[in-house]
Amino acid sequence: MEALLSSTLAVAIAEIGDKTQLLSLFLAARFSQRTSIIAGILVATLINHALSAWLGAWVSQWIPTHWLPWIVGLSFIAVALWVLIPDKEDDEETGVLRYGAFIATCILFFIAEIGDKTQIATVVLAARFDATTWVVIGTTLGMMLANVPVVYAGSWLMQRLPLDWARRGACALFAVLGISTILLQQA
Repeated sequence: MEALLSSTLAVAIAEIGDKTQLLSLFLAARFSQRTSIIAGILVATLINHALSAWLGAWVSQWIPTHWLPWIVGLSFIAVALWVLIPDKEDDEETGVLRYGAFIATCILFFIAEIGDKTQIATVVLAARFDATTWVVIGTTLGMMLANVPVVYAGSWLMQRLPLDWARRGACALFAVLGISTILLQQA
């Protein structure tokens, strides 16, 4: 249960103000099929985060046990600092838009998540918890919690949400996770 809750909270907070929220806003403005956009986000996130979690679980098998808390803890702290840097809106490949809301969303979300802080967080969370499935479910749920409201009420939310506060909150969350991972190993 800890893996599910930690993964959901970490990704939901880290996603606030992320480029995928900008992508959600763009797709909602471009397509009227909200359900197709949401389904595309879900499919792309499940695939991307499942591969990331599998990588994290696999890597953790090859690292000496006493190194793992330090690597995971320092990775969380690195992600904490990374979330303080605002994402810039990327120039998305608009050619995929001709395939419709679902396919365009799947492709664009999958690409947007490659190397993103939430993908790295998924790798780290899967390495920390021996519950890969719960990490994938949690990170996917966190992604959905952050992006579905944008699909439905994007422009209204973007005008009222204090993104700087959200980035600082995400930074604090990842820093606490990192420090607690290191300290719990020492106890």
